[in-house]
Formats: sequence, C-alpha cells, structure tokens
Amino acid sequence: MENNKKIKVHIADDHQILIDGIVAVLKNEENIDVAGHSLNGRLVIDWLNENKADVLVLDINMPEVDGLEVLRYLKKNKLELPTIILSSYDDVKLVKEVLKMGADGFLAKKCAGENIVEAINSVYNGDQYFSNEVQKDLVAAAVGKTIRKKVHQDGVFSSSLTDRELEVLQLISIEMSTKEIAERLNISTSTVDTYRKNLLQKTKAKNSVGLAMYAVRNKLL
Repeated sequence: MENNKKIKVHIADDHQILIDGIVAVLKNEENIDVAGHSLNGRLVIDWLNENKADVLVLDINMPEVDGLEVLRYLKKNKLELPTIILSSYDDVKLVKEVLKMGADGFLAKKCAGENIVEAINSVYNGDQYFSNEVQKDLVAAAVGKTIRKKVHQDGVFSSSLTDRELEVLQLISIEMSTKEIAERLNISTSTVDTYRKNLLQKTKAKNSVGLAMYAVRNKLL
C-alpha cells in the first residue's frame, strides 16, 4: 500500500447487525478504513454523491433502491468503484448478472466474516473475487454446459452415460465432495453414491481420481 494509504470501504446492507459484524472484522485491519455505511440503496447513492470510497460492499436485496439499481447507477455515471456483492443466495445466474453489470466480486453472506478482508484487498488491487462455493458453482455450470454441448454435437457419450451421470462426473472431476454434489443437484448423498458406483462400473475407473482422468482423456474438462 503506497504511502500507507488505507482502503476506504463503504458497506451497504439493510441489516445493521451484518454491518456491525463486518465493521468488527475490519477494525483490526491496518490498511482498511470503514468510511461509511448505508441501510438501503438510496442512501448509498446519496453518500457517493458527497463522498468517495475505494471499495463498495453492496447487498443485493435492500429497500427503496436495491443493489442492482445501485450497480446501474454506477455504470450510468461511469463511476469506477470496485464493488463486492453480498447475497444470501449464490445462484449462478445472479452471479453472472451482477458481473455483467460491473460488479467485481461476489460473496455469500454466510462467508462474509471469514472472507471479507481478502475480498476487499483483491478487488482494490484490480482482481475479481468469489468465495469458494461461488467459484465451484461457476466452474460446475461452465463445465456442465460444455458437456451438454459436446453430447448434443456428436453424441460421444450419450449411449453409455446418462445426462445426470455426466453431470455427477464433472462435479467429481472438480473435487466436489458427495455432500456438496448432493446439495448442488438437490439429491440425497446415497443417490450420489449410486451414481458414483455406476460411473465406476461404466468407465472402468477404480476411484474418483480415475473418474477425473476419464473426464480429461475424453476432453470433458
């Protein structure tokens, strides 16, 4: 940090308790200063008209003016303000939407306390930031799209593996646990185990590493 400059952060969320929690985490960081906070999007815009921040931590769901409208305001007025989206939901479609609107990071609220410092430093330095769960969801969605496209184009695997088996295969290949796969696909862990067993039999692999190698050999990743 040049000349010991502190990163000025503005926090916007409609729950004061969350703001207080983030402030408590950041107060021990020598290079970060909480310059202000707002409980709704209208107050964020009003604050930005009178003040400057280096990073904006922005909740999506807020009264009066929501986080998406704040992003539109920033884009319309060409305000290049690194922004981290906070949300209780880490839906891939939502993540992609806010990225298109100019957001630089996405952080699930349940991970905010442990990841907020890293997220702020990352976007301030020009990088994007996603919590681990969001990263996995983005990768899974991208890989799944690739698999579906490949099967649709040439039917290479359609005769041996079902669509669901292909989906489970790609999730295993990016090192998701049985529990994570179950949550991702909204199925039980025992069902995931059944798919894994079927995949081992059909691919002749001995374990999850073998399944990942199978996916690589067949250009699924």
